[in-house]
Order: sequence, then structure tokens, then C-alpha cells
Amino acid sequence: MLDTLMIRIVIPGDDPPQLQGSPHLERLRQAGEVTLYLDRPETVDEQIRRAEAATCLINSRSAIHWPGEVLRRLPELRMITTCGIGTDAVDLETASELGIVVSNVPGKTVPIVAEHALALMFAVARRAWHQTNAVKQGRWLGLDNFYLRGKVLGIIGTGNIGAEMARLARAVGMKIIAWTFNPTPERAKQLAAPFVPLDELLSTADVISLHVKLTEQSRGLIGTREFALMKPGALFINTARGAVVDTPALVAALNSGHLGGAGIDVFDVEPLPADHPLLSCEHVVLTPHNADQTPEGIDFLNAGVADNVLAFLQGKPQNRVV
Repeated sequence: MLDTLMIRIVIPGDDPPQLQGSPHLERLRQAGEVTLYLDRPETVDEQIRRAEAATCLINSRSAIHWPGEVLRRLPELRMITTCGIGTDAVDLETASELGIVVSNVPGKTVPIVAEHALALMFAVARRAWHQTNAVKQGRWLGLDNFYLRGKVLGIIGTGNIGAEMARLARAVGMKIIAWTFNPTPERAKQLAAPFVPLDELLSTADVISLHVKLTEQSRGLIGTREFALMKPGALFINTARGAVVDTPALVAALNSGHLGGAGIDVFDVEPLPADHPLLSCEHVVLTPHNADQTPEGIDFLNAGVADNVLAFLQGKPQNRVV
């Protein structure tokens, strides 16, 4: 184990709040000096000042990005752990080159995120926000709601969350089809749903739920062409990553009426600026990248982060991505 007196564990921007007040911070303080910043750094130089003495970094909520040019200016850094499964905020290639261990927290909040995706689907299908807003304004709308039982749900990305979403939707009475980058008969059997070509899924599904991780292969996966292939009135749910979707294409599909609605938890820019075009779209339900933010989910993730740091300091790194 590394010398505790030399260990500096830094949370460089706990915004939105994740680790502040967590009992798992006490576990980390027994292993080294812990510094937690409540706000995000406003500049790259400030980001580097906060992190320059760190042995281990905890990237809370993936709020801060760590490109190669920043990592190269952190000579003391030995390890980064994300506070969830996503590692797209870290330049993994440069981290590997520099010998920086990168870990994530996989699987801890699968049922919580899948439940959020299901909730977004119901909220969009029943026009919940749009009708609530109208009632508050004294308008009694006669909108048709969207009946989900018997409809086809297309799952794009069949990892743990996508598979759990399929299970939940099947319990509602929906039919499931799926697409993944690496389909196999074994995975189809586990999913209890057929894999189909992406174009077929897009043109067949009544609801499409996105669950792929962000990679160079998946970046911009859903754009103008893909939205055009979707059935008129289809619903679109994204709890994966904002950059998997071409946002202007999503906005255009909503504003034209081709899409019947969308439920979005992740965005190309976070937090959303006041002039972001999605904010002016109708029939959207937006949540602030908090699909796993329940007391249980927060504790699961914080425990996983602490476990990752302590395992690394004991010379037994776990959940390694690089």
C-alpha cells in the first residue's frame, strides 16, 4: 500500500452534488488527504491547479473533462475513477500512455437507470409535462395520449441497462426488438428478443430507447437519416449520452412533428444553456442527467468509487478500463 501521508485524493468539482456529505468520504480520509471542491473549475488552469497534486482523482458525475493535454500537466496523478460507468470524459489513450489507471463503477445502478428510462417513456407517452403545463395555465387540452401495451420498443444497445429496460417494458406488455454493435445468438436468447438491423429497428419501433455507451463508433449514431427512418409519431428516449445523437436533427424531428415526443436525460452540452434549442421544443421531457440520482443510487456509486480508490492504493486496482 502507498504511504498514507503522501496520498492526495481530489474531487475537483462535485457539481451536481454527489460525494459531499457521503459517509464514504470517511473511508477515503483513512487512506489519505481528501480535498473536495463544491463547484466546477471555471478555467482549464483552475482545473489543473485543483488536480496538480492529486494521486487519485474522483470525477464526480463526469462533470469535468480530462483531455490528453490536461493529463500531461498532472505529473503526480496515478489513478482516476469515474462516478459511474461512463468514461468518455477521460482521454483513455493518453491515460494509458502515462500509466494512469482509469476505473469506473459498472452495474451498480442498472435497475435505477432503467427505471428512469421507463419513467421518461411513460411521461412522454402520456404527454405529462405538456398537459400539466397547460392545466396550470388554465387550458384544458384534448391531446391524445400514447398507449404503450402492444407497441414495439426498439432497444439500441443491449448492455445491462438496455436488457433491464427490455425486461421492464415487456412487463408492461410491449414487444421488444433490439440492435447492438455485436449481436450473438446467445445474447439474443438472454435478452429474449430478436436482434434486427438498425434500419429495420428504426422503421419498425413505436418507441426507441437508446442505451449505447459513447465511443467514436457510436458518436452521432442517430442523426437526420435515422430520424427520417422512424415511424411518424414515434417516441424517442435517451439515457445514454448526448453525443450519440445529432441534437439539431433531434430538434428538427420534434419541431416538424415527425417525432411524437422525446424523453432526454443526457445532452450534448451540460448543463443546458438557456438558449439551447431543445428547451423550445414541445412534447419533450427533460431531466438533468440524473437517471441514477436516488438516495440508493448515489450511495451505490459513492461506495463503488471509494472501493475503487482503496483497491488501487492497496495495489489491487479493480474495474479497470485502462
